[in-house]
Amino acid sequence: MGKAFFTYEQQLYKLQSEKELTISDPSYALKTLEKLSYYSLIGGYKDLFKHPASKKYLRGVTFEELVAFYKFDEELRTLFLKYILHVERHIKSMLSYHFCEKYGENQSAYLDINNYNLKHKNKNDIYRLVRALNDTISLPTHYAYIKHHINTYSNVPLWVAMNALTFGQVSKMYQYSTSDIRTKISTNFNNISEKQLHQLIRIIASCRNVCAHGERLYSFHVKENIPNMP
Repeated sequence: MGKAFFTYEQQLYKLQSEKELTISDPSYALKTLEKLSYYSLIGGYKDLFKHPASKKYLRGVTFEELVAFYKFDEELRTLFLKYILHVERHIKSMLSYHFCEKYGENQSAYLDINNYNLKHKNKNDIYRLVRALNDTISLPTHYAYIKHHINTYSNVPLWVAMNALTFGQVSKMYQYSTSDIRTKISTNFNNISEKQLHQLIRIIASCRNVCAHGERLYSFHVKENIPNMP
């Protein structure tokens, strides 16, 4: 059976009586749970403050300390996301430039699977990528600039479509671009090979998702191998 529903008052009682969390201002705690939710605040940050065996809070730990740590992680996500967006913009700019430099501005270029590194093991992933790209530039769309290019020019150049792509899609597009395009892009970053840049893009894309969706950043673990760089 899953977790039972508790009212805010029951949640506070449980924290105080069963988990032995110090709550000096119940009114403040109640309003905070209403804004942040029990799961986001307590479920997200309890492990640092609890005794592993008893599952109760360490003596003297306060509700305010949990809130302070939540806000620290929130500010950390905001800071990371700010600079991740700078990197994302740079990657998108370089990828659209060098892809169009080689294949031209027609949308048929980036919708052609033959313009990617079409090895047998990549084929299904490239088909999925191209379908996602096609969906991005198809009507109906909530992107006004894409609708404008479809209606006015019957063509959405990659540098226009790029803004609507997720960083995950950009990561896949870089991964399956031909080696010469990846190399040209990587030369914009000092002492980073095209393979290392791909690893970094994947890591940054994962971190971006954590930041954008309000997940815990302080305990985020990178599954990718971080490349050794000078």
